[in-house]
Amino acid sequence: MNARLILKDGEIFEGQSFGYEQPRSGELVFSTGMVGYPESLTDPSYEGQILISTYPIIGSYGVPDKKYWESDRIHVSGLIVSQYIDTPSHFQSKMTLGDWLKKEKVPGLVVTDTRYLTQKLRDGGAQLAKIVFDTSTSLSTGFDDPNKKNLVATVSTPRVSREGAGSKTVVVIDCGVKKNITRSLIERGVKVITVPWDYNIFSLKEKIDGIIVSNGPGDPKMCDVTIETVKNILTKKIPLLGICLGNQILALAAGGDTYKMKFGHRGQNQPCVMVGTKKCYLTTQNHGFAIGKIPKDFRPWFINANDNTNEGIIHENLPFMSVQFHPEATPGPVDTSWVFDYFLEKLC
Repeated sequence: MNARLILKDGEIFEGQSFGYEQPRSGELVFSTGMVGYPESLTDPSYEGQILISTYPIIGSYGVPDKKYWESDRIHVSGLIVSQYIDTPSHFQSKMTLGDWLKKEKVPGLVVTDTRYLTQKLRDGGAQLAKIVFDTSTSLSTGFDDPNKKNLVATVSTPRVSREGAGSKTVVVIDCGVKKNITRSLIERGVKVITVPWDYNIFSLKEKIDGIIVSNGPGDPKMCDVTIETVKNILTKKIPLLGICLGNQILALAAGGDTYKMKFGHRGQNQPCVMVGTKKCYLTTQNHGFAIGKIPKDFRPWFINANDNTNEGIIHENLPFMSVQFHPEATPGPVDTSWVFDYFLEKLC
């Protein structure tokens, strides 16, 4: 079926539908990853966004079993590709990408010139867009701005859960946590307690040895309750690691500031340099906001080698640290998985 991608600036792109045929709107962004679309589509950090894949061929290895996803559902509002392959070839494939999108009620659209679309966003910045299927919905469907909502409240777990076993307990504040963060901790012999974004962690009966503030979608300033929780954590000097959105939340809680980036970082090939060294790591990233003002008593830990934006902060004396990238990867390189080990060494 024919469909259209309509940008808020008025530009229209004709396309062919291969997913669920329902109008959707969101923030149009792009990812530079070549592989890993099942993990990316199920990353809660993409909530409310229409994702363009810059890699031209998508769908060639189908969709694996749910145990390989990063959450229980697709979070993007729509998927834009240059070429869709509906005959996947992989021994772990359970269904085609198109069938998966239909099952999850997410539109997918083939737009031939995704390179032009990407360049447009790179030069002009991310903007709102909508996918429509006929003239009537073109008029009735508005442009929904996900950054004006508390998306974390939408994707966070509604309940407390406990996994793993070990002498140390790490509380994960779920702002949209990816499953491999939890797996990475359990593999290292840690008991993990996952709590909602607005949960009072100090009501837990267990001794808290460390805390992780997870990745998640949207503007960190919407997470006012989490920011207040982190402020409390800092006064108690409990070791803390922020990941992605958690990096921004730590900065805000400690007195720093954040800003919306022009088009963000999304993909598995973002180079990050550890400040004070000549070490450069390839990282997986998915964010549209970044730290602008570094909090007092913190210093930059990593910077992006492409645009020199902040990629992490660390306290001068206390066990507080955060990274803008995803050390758990999935998809992407595991160059920075050592960040988990470094954090766990600091536990109470």
